[in-house]
Amino acid sequence: MRAAIVPLDCARRSSYDTAVPPLKSIAVALSLALAACAPATRANTTHRDPAPNAEQWVERTLASLSLREKVGQLIMPWTGGEYVPVDSPEFDRLREWVERDGVGGLIISIGLPHSYAAKLNELQRRAKVPLLIASDMENGPGMRLSGIYTLPHLLPQGGGTAFPSTMAVGATGSDSLAREVGRVTGREARAVGVHLTFGPVLDVNSNPLNPIINTRSFGEDPALVSRLATAWIAGAQSARLLTTGKHFPGHGDTEVDSHIGLPAISADRARLEAVELPPFRAAIRAGTDAMLVAHIALTGVEGDTAPPATLSPALTTRMLRDELGFQGLVVTDAMTMGGVTQRYGAADALVRALEAGADILLMPRDVGEAIQTVMTAVQSGRIPEARIDASVRRILAAKARAGLQQRREVNLDSVDHIVGIRAHTELARRVAERSITLARDRRTLVPLSAGARRILVVSYADVADLVAGRVFARTLAGPGRRVDAVRVDDRTTPAEFKALAARADSADVVIAAAYVQPREYKGSVGAGGGFAGWTERLATRGKPLVALSFGTPYLLPSFPSVPTYLLAWSGVEASQEAAARALLGQIPITGRLPISIPPFHRAGEGIQRPARIAETPQ
Repeated sequence: MRAAIVPLDCARRSSYDTAVPPLKSIAVALSLALAACAPATRANTTHRDPAPNAEQWVERTLASLSLREKVGQLIMPWTGGEYVPVDSPEFDRLREWVERDGVGGLIISIGLPHSYAAKLNELQRRAKVPLLIASDMENGPGMRLSGIYTLPHLLPQGGGTAFPSTMAVGATGSDSLAREVGRVTGREARAVGVHLTFGPVLDVNSNPLNPIINTRSFGEDPALVSRLATAWIAGAQSARLLTTGKHFPGHGDTEVDSHIGLPAISADRARLEAVELPPFRAAIRAGTDAMLVAHIALTGVEGDTAPPATLSPALTTRMLRDELGFQGLVVTDAMTMGGVTQRYGAADALVRALEAGADILLMPRDVGEAIQTVMTAVQSGRIPEARIDASVRRILAAKARAGLQQRREVNLDSVDHIVGIRAHTELARRVAERSITLARDRRTLVPLSAGARRILVVSYADVADLVAGRVFARTLAGPGRRVDAVRVDDRTTPAEFKALAARADSADVVIAAAYVQPREYKGSVGAGGGFAGWTERLATRGKPLVALSFGTPYLLPSFPSVPTYLLAWSGVEASQEAAARALLGQIPITGRLPISIPPFHRAGEGIQRPARIAETPQ
């Protein structure tokens, strides 16, 4: 019987928008010149320097393409990163996209490092024009090259370095750590054949009710987001990874998941200039290669009938291109998302996105139909062919900056010397440890006292998150400490919670741990079921209780009476281990809130605790 493979990290299928490029005669020279001179750091400048023959390659390649082939360059469909035999129906579809449709690139999702590299090498060999490969590695390679276990024994299959969430980096406040996370992401991505990441997230998460950004953001302070994102970009580009800022013009102050519906932002232009736009301006100054435009309606700027930003010339071209001066690639968000499909037909939305200024159409519903739709718009005169040429020229220039005109395949033998190596996982450990934030500790429960010998850990997690709490409980246990670990979810009954309350009576301390992350198509981020009520009732009884969040920091209003609130920001193994070590006093607690938790805590707060030598109960 073959072991089942379970990806425990949902594949985010985000997209990005583009805008109208400069005139044909100066487009390549301008884009390459801007790319080469934008960054201030030595590493960034080196990354951006194009090869001497890049402009000639771009023009020669563009001239060799038919109209259909040029339109194909604008299309970027989605594929998984799993192993696929070359002689299989699954590979036949990929072959058609590359050989028949001539797509410009692919966005690749969850898989193992060697599967990535082997599949992409095979496709690159079949492509007339080198493929631009993108992957959504906004908080590191582990979100796409990891998170895979075999059943029934939950044996990890290894993969890319799994970093804590972006907001964990925000809690460290460290430019150097942000830069290093970007650099490691770049090294591992390029090792497996990925050239462009859809990151960093530039959204300022100013709305605690935001159901989709949340811990994907560095924080709620535009200056902090700008500073850390700029450092991340510099690190990624030092490893020759192209970067994409997202989600323009800012997804942080929304209460609707754009995968489901169309979020509306009522902020006026002054608010955008003060909060949403500063990180995008900073990323442009830092030389980010692309911008992803979101399916968000700016009703405060364009009125109640505002279209999604992806379909808005006022935002994609006039604001992003003309006012902010961005000259890189503009990518639409996924053209299958509810934020664009509910109001516009799939075909019309593609044409409108190009009219608005997009260069890359991400994840159209059907590749062949998408190409034909755009060709028909060109042949009818709705879209000038020169407009298509401008986008293709910009795409080819990005491929040249990635060095694809010189080498398009990767060395399979080098993958396991780069991806997930000890130096990289050590960086993940440092980020996790420095991010641990103690927002509240009214009874000085942290670090746990030597008398806390019987510990009840109640972990709330999604049913599919099979590894939530495993590393945490194992690290917390030790000589003289007995850890009673229990899993609950939305199916847990009131009777079961009542029984857990009885078990809590015999524990010296209770840890209520929540593994709640933003997920596509869920529509909210919170602790459902009876977990929040159980935690609050336990707190009001005066039981020594630590509420611990391995994800969203905004859970505190659901159990406001808890005496201690500790934040680990993500459920990756490094974060679970760091949280346990912080509770045991083995590491200092130095993180600070990069967001506020209304009405209880302000951004910047964080109780600092030194490490102590762990006491061994007698």
